[in-house]
Amino acid sequence: MDKKERAKERREKRRQEVSLLRTIPYSDHQRWWSIDTIAVVTGANRGIGLEIVHQLAMHGLTVILTSRETGVGEEAARVLLEGGLNVVVHKLDIVDPSSIKIFAEWIQQNYGGIDILVNNAGVNFNVGTENSVESAEKVIETNYFGTKNMIKAMIPLMRPSASGARIVSVSSRLGRLNGRRNRIGDVTLRQQLEDMNLLSEELIDRTVTKFIEQVKDGSWTSCGWPQVFTDYSMSKLAVNAYTRLMAKILSDRPEGQKIYINCYCPGWVKTAMTGWAGHTTPEDGADTGVWLALLPEQFVRGKFFAERREINF
Repeated sequence: MDKKERAKERREKRRQEVSLLRTIPYSDHQRWWSIDTIAVVTGANRGIGLEIVHQLAMHGLTVILTSRETGVGEEAARVLLEGGLNVVVHKLDIVDPSSIKIFAEWIQQNYGGIDILVNNAGVNFNVGTENSVESAEKVIETNYFGTKNMIKAMIPLMRPSASGARIVSVSSRLGRLNGRRNRIGDVTLRQQLEDMNLLSEELIDRTVTKFIEQVKDGSWTSCGWPQVFTDYSMSKLAVNAYTRLMAKILSDRPEGQKIYINCYCPGWVKTAMTGWAGHTTPEDGADTGVWLALLPEQFVRGKFFAERREINF
């Protein structure tokens, strides 16, 4: 058996372990949440997002399913509502600041705040071995800037609690800083993004802006950017970096007002985004995000996970 086959076997074994863990119910002692706990999931009308809504609602939370189109969201939620789950649909387009503002005001008026935010909304226009950057600006705008703006808008609405509020962002191993493959070739930039003393929102924004500028002038191919799903990889690299930055910023909040932020890779999931070519089910893809959102004793922040295990950024 070669290295690739052994790695595939290990992944399959871990997926089976995680699937088994998912069948184990939380004890009353572990359940810090109730029907009054409010979770928001972005881009949740299909795929991983819809499954995250499903699993959270199955655990007894109230889940806000957001979608760019209300009718699409309502259709997606229909089966969940028929099953007696507490799911509410609301329109939200994370690339539209006015849409985020309207949503935040609606949350404040109807629920007074939220306890969990799952940033799932995202786009990817590469399929198979294709590596087009034709839609790079839209990918960065949605996956990074949209996610960042959503986090900023929801933090003031995070309700105080002894268990702490939670933010989970769906990301990707493709955005790892120090992966053996597909990493940024500029060593200095990579070190700056890795160094918590140097990491800043300005640095992250400047990095993705520079990438977009080089896409526009055609120089990106020779500037050391990732070579696999380049625009998607850069957007998730930015999400990962912003997660680490916000974890540091939020760590100073007093007890009772803690907010824990982490991100995770769902794997290559069989959804419309992957052209149904993935090797992981939506159920397995959603699992780690739900697990992070519900951790009974949430002491981790600014970490990156896959299959319920921490991995390096």
